[in-house]
Amino acid sequence: MFKKLLIANRGEIAVRIARACREMGISPVAVYSDADRASLHVRVADQAIHIGPSPSSESYLVIDKIIAAAKKSGAEAIHPGYGFLSENAEFAEAVERSGLAFVGPPASAMKLMSSKTHARRTAQAAGAPVVPGTISPLASVEDAERVAGEVGYPVMLKAASGGGGKGMRVVRSQNEIASAFSLTQSEAASSFGDPAVYIEKYIESPRHIEVQLIGDRFGHIVYLGERECSLQRRHQKVLEECPSPIVNAELRRRMGETAVGIARAAGYQNAGTIEFLVDQHRNFYFLEMNTRLQVEHPVTELVTGRDLVHEQIRVAAGEPLSFSQDDITMRGAAIECRIYAEDSENNFLPSPGRITKLVPPAGPGVRYDSGSYLGWEVPIYYDALVAKLCVWAETREDAINRLARVLGEYAVEGVRTTIPFFRAVVQSEEFRRGEFDTEFIDRFLKGLVNESSSGDEQETTLADIAVIASVLHARAGAVQEMRSSSGAESRWKLNGRLAQRK
Repeated sequence: MFKKLLIANRGEIAVRIARACREMGISPVAVYSDADRASLHVRVADQAIHIGPSPSSESYLVIDKIIAAAKKSGAEAIHPGYGFLSENAEFAEAVERSGLAFVGPPASAMKLMSSKTHARRTAQAAGAPVVPGTISPLASVEDAERVAGEVGYPVMLKAASGGGGKGMRVVRSQNEIASAFSLTQSEAASSFGDPAVYIEKYIESPRHIEVQLIGDRFGHIVYLGERECSLQRRHQKVLEECPSPIVNAELRRRMGETAVGIARAAGYQNAGTIEFLVDQHRNFYFLEMNTRLQVEHPVTELVTGRDLVHEQIRVAAGEPLSFSQDDITMRGAAIECRIYAEDSENNFLPSPGRITKLVPPAGPGVRYDSGSYLGWEVPIYYDALVAKLCVWAETREDAINRLARVLGEYAVEGVRTTIPFFRAVVQSEEFRRGEFDTEFIDRFLKGLVNESSSGDEQETTLADIAVIASVLHARAGAVQEMRSSSGAESRWKLNGRLAQRK
C-alpha cells in the first residue's frame, strides 16, 4: 500500500480523498493555486504544494506541474478526483511514465470510452442496447439530415468528446438541423477542442439512471446498484438518489450485468460509471461511460456500505477487490443535493464571496461533504459547488422527510446558495411520488414562474426566474430557518409570529 498520495484536485472532493487516505494510513498531499491558498483541502492535508496562478489552465490543468509536485512531495500515487484532469488519458499516461500510480482506469480504456462514438461502438459490440443513431462523427449537415430522417425526429446532436451537459442540442424538425449542427460543432470545438458531432434519436421524457462499477487488475468487475440522476438543470445533475424509485431487482440485475459487460469489453479497471437512458416502458439504452469517480458517489456508499475511494486506492496499489458481486447488498435510501454558490432566485447566477455565517447540516443519517468553512472566500475561478448534502434513511419517504428537515436547518450567509431551491423541490408532490424525468426541473421552475405571475397570460421563460423569489421562500418555509443565538430567532418564535399574522 502507498505511504503518500497526491490529490490532483481541490474543494470537497480533495477533502473527501484526504480523509480516505488518513483512514488507510496514507499521508495526503494537496496542490493549490493562488486562489486556494486558504482552502480547506490545503488545511486538511499533511503537505501542500503551490502549482500556479488562480486560473485552472495555469494550475490544476497543467500536467507537468502536477507531476512535479508529486515528485517533490515523495508521493507514490496520484488521485485525480473528478473534473480537471480526471478523464484525461494523456495525464494518466504521463503519471505512469513518471513511475507513479494513477488512481483510475488505464489510459487505453479512458481513450476508448471518452469518445462517445467509440463508446457506443464498444457497447454495441458487448451486446448492450444503444439509442439509435450514428457510431461515427457526422461528416456534414447533409449527413446529419440523412441520419435524422432515418431515425426520425426529434433527434439529439451531441459533441463526440462532450461532457458536463455541454455540446448537446435537441432538434425537432428538418428546418432546425442546419443551424443546430453548426452551433453544436462550434460549442464542441470551444469546450472540448474537438468539433466532432454525432446524432442520436431523442427519447422523450426519459429517466437518467447510472450504474456504479469498480474493477481490479485480476478481471473482477462488480456493480454496486444504480443511481437516479434525472433531476437535471441544463443537462447537469443537481440531485441524485440511490436506489432509483423505478428500478426493481430484476431491472437492476439486467442493467448491472450489461454495465459489467461494457466495462469488460473496454478492458476497464478501477471505479467508473455506465449511464443509461430509461424510457417510459423501462427499456434502457447505453448513453456513455464516465471513467472516473462521480460527484454523486456518496449515495452509493451510504446504501451499499462500501467505501469507493478506499477501494479505488487498493485497486491502484495492485490489490484485488475486497468484495464480490454476491457481497453487495442495498439497504435503505440515500439522496444527495449539490449545494452551489448560486442565486436560485435570479436565474442561478454565480454568487462568489465570503461565507459570513454557516450552520452546517447535522443529525442522524446525514453526510456532509464540503470544501467550505466559515470565513472562506468562494472563488470566481472554479465550479461553484460548495458542498454535497446527503441523507440516508430506511425508506425513500423517510429520506425525503429527513432531507426536508436538514434543509430547513442548513444556513449559509454571505453568498447566495441553491438551498432555497432544494427546499421547494422536496415539497413537490411529483418528486415525492418519484414520478419525474429529465425534464422535471424545467417544468418545476416554469411552474414557479407561473405561480408567481398571478395568472398573467404573457409567455414566461426561465429567464424570468427572478420573479420566483417570493414563491421559493413561501413554499420552502424559508422564514422558518433555524437561527443561531447570534443570528436571530428560534423556530418556535417564528412559528408564533406566523400564527399571529394569520
